[in-house]
Amino acid sequence: MPVPPSTLAGQRQRARPYLISLAVLLLGLAGGAAWWATHREAPVHYTTAPVTRGAVTRMVTATGTVNPVLTIIVGTYVSGVIQQLYCDYNTQVKQNQICAKIDPRPYQVVVDQDKASLDVAKAQLDKDKASLVYAQLNYQRNAKLAERQFVSQDVADNAKSAYDQAVAQVALDEATIEQRQAELEAANVNLDYTNIVSPVDGTVVSRNVTMGQTVAATFQTPTLFLIATDLTKMEVDTNVSESDIGNAKEGDKASFTVDAFPKRLFQGAVVQVRQSPQSVQNVVTYDVVVGVDNTDLTLMPGMTASTQIISDQRTDVIRVPDQALRYTPGGPGAAAGEAGQTRVWLLRDGRAVSVPVTLGLDDDTVTELVSGDVKPGDPVIVSEQRGAADSAAVPPPRL
Repeated sequence: MPVPPSTLAGQRQRARPYLISLAVLLLGLAGGAAWWATHREAPVHYTTAPVTRGAVTRMVTATGTVNPVLTIIVGTYVSGVIQQLYCDYNTQVKQNQICAKIDPRPYQVVVDQDKASLDVAKAQLDKDKASLVYAQLNYQRNAKLAERQFVSQDVADNAKSAYDQAVAQVALDEATIEQRQAELEAANVNLDYTNIVSPVDGTVVSRNVTMGQTVAATFQTPTLFLIATDLTKMEVDTNVSESDIGNAKEGDKASFTVDAFPKRLFQGAVVQVRQSPQSVQNVVTYDVVVGVDNTDLTLMPGMTASTQIISDQRTDVIRVPDQALRYTPGGPGAAAGEAGQTRVWLLRDGRAVSVPVTLGLDDDTVTELVSGDVKPGDPVIVSEQRGAADSAAVPPPRL
């Protein structure tokens, strides 16, 4: 039986309030879900590293050059043509051994001339001594005759003057002989300098001349040879920056490598920290000398060395990564608690736990733990992530 239109209209009016209430309820549920989705706390995911036991070593890193402990520069005092070479690279030389010879003929001529001049001066002295004897006798004779007035006083005075002049001439001749003797000795010294000799026992590491070459010693002494006294003992001259020089001192252990032997670690010790600064483009460095034994002659002068100077070291200690000391819940920062107490955060039973610690030596990678409830193998938190989809959530940390 058909429903009258009036009845249908009444039913619609009665159902309208229910529909409105249902729509409001659905909108409220949707809004609540959106608020919860946007305001809920994201899960925290931690990255950990194990606490380890081992050595903590503070080092100063620098580059340097391998050099002999003592290198002698052999030059020449006189100029001339290299007539002969007796030493070459790697020649083992003894003290006073001749390494090269400069043409001695010009200097030999000077020696012969000075020797002849000395002989002339000696002959002149003999001649003037004979004249002195005659002048003395003549003066004595005329003095006696003048006393008896057999000759005038003027004759006696002339004889006295001639005698005094003869005495002075002999003194002048003796001085001239000394002068000629000194000139001869100087010429002999220059002649001896034509022999280029080694002043020490050692090894020739550099030869800068060739046979027939002319060397000039007018303004400065030219370098002919470099002689290393002992290649079994070498040193590394390193350039340490002013920020690190306070950590380097005499006696510190050091190690270095060279490009020629990359797999070999050479051991040495700091023998000198030089006070003289070196400034290059406003960068100040200091020369720290590392001594090393080179008995097997492996190291060669001029090699570039990558050096590590051990300024302090602790062995067999508990250590944590430096990242763990910089971590704090909620973001990076200083890991400090009350009154500046240093803390590390450990992951225990799935929760982050704060542990107070006392720190020791730091080598910029790991730090020694002097005290604290931390043992090797404990997972220490180094960083955190929030809302990571591919990791399991960890409860928030507790103090």
